Amino acid sequence: MTRRISDDLPGWGVLFHDLVGDGSISVLAAVLLFIIPNMKQNGEKLMNWNECKKLPWNLILLLGAGFALADGVQSSGLTDVLSKALEFLKDVPYLAIVPVVTLLCSIITEIVTSNASISTLLVPLLYHIAKTMNVHPLLLMIPGGMATEFAYWLPTSTPSNVVGFGTGHIEIKDMLKVGVPLKVVGIFVLSLLMPTLGSIVYGTNEGTQ
Repeated sequence: MTRRISDDLPGWGVLFHDLVGDGSISVLAAVLLFIIPNMKQNGEKLMNWNECKKLPWNLILLLGAGFALADGVQSSGLTDVLSKALEFLKDVPYLAIVPVVTLLCSIITEIVTSNASISTLLVPLLYHIAKTMNVHPLLLMIPGGMATEFAYWLPTSTPSNVVGFGTGHIEIKDMLKVGVPLKVVGIFVLSLLMPTLGSIVYGTNEGTQ
């Protein structure tokens, strides 16, 4: 909370030339657990390696690998490739635009972990595509943003999937068995409600805003 307080009031992170991030603080907190005494027995610390080995490392590594993949997609320039690949939406017929956007966003979120990263990438892009098509931006942005939450297929699709998969009682085939029909239903319902009920609630039939 004090690493970077505001633009006008920098925190202690400025002493390290802003090279200290959230990950550095997390590692520091973990290291301190092995240093601070537990005040129960002489020489014992809050954490020792025997207790540390009981942590669900398979879950931690799987979740961490997913975030690393999301960061790699952005730093490698793949996000720009995805952005250009979605430009074809400008030529999609009006009635088909919501189903197409919903389908694409729900599939992309299975490939790249972190719904927040995908939403950050796609929602501004959908806004500009809507402006180009002269349609209300919310007609694309709302289904696109909501569809990124339809991540039901793979363990790395979203952190909550990792938690369930990390228990060892759920396999990928089980996730696909439930996730495929669930995604299909979600796409159908969103594609049906957005042009109908959504046009009433958000006024998306009033043109570009």
